Amino acid sequence: MTTPDGDTDEQDAVTIRCQDKPSVGVRFCDRYSFDEDSAHYAVEVSAPGLTARINEVVAWLRDSDLAPFLDELAADYRGWDGERNWQTNDRDLIVSAVFRSGGHIGLTWTLRPWPKAAGGWSASVTTWLEAGEQMSAFAADVRRFLAR
Repeated sequence: MTTPDGDTDEQDAVTIRCQDKPSVGVRFCDRYSFDEDSAHYAVEVSAPGLTARINEVVAWLRDSDLAPFLDELAADYRGWDGERNWQTNDRDLIVSAVFRSGGHIGLTWTLRPWPKAAGGWSASVTTWLEAGEQMSAFAADVRRFLAR
């Protein structure tokens, strides 16, 4: 399930919850921009016993960013074989997608701030969505969030 959240004043957020385990989720928030070519935002993942956040994910709006990747997954609602992957240029946010029978998409969200630093950390959660309408709605919510 995906929900556009009303955050503070002008800041919006988008949250995706796992349809199998609603306590597992990913939240996009605190978006800001320095120019028309990029957007900066935070990503939070949560699950029972886990909360992690990266504060400055950079989206290059004219490049292949997260929104087009999610749009492609939504368009392939009938399924695919194997795993599809997307990552930011800095590799601090990685998304892996798989399709399972019954028309569901599993999105594994991995946060890895400072991926090349010694002693760095990573955290992952997996959310499951219905491949049709839920995936399309989520892709549209992320696109709107990044375009603000």
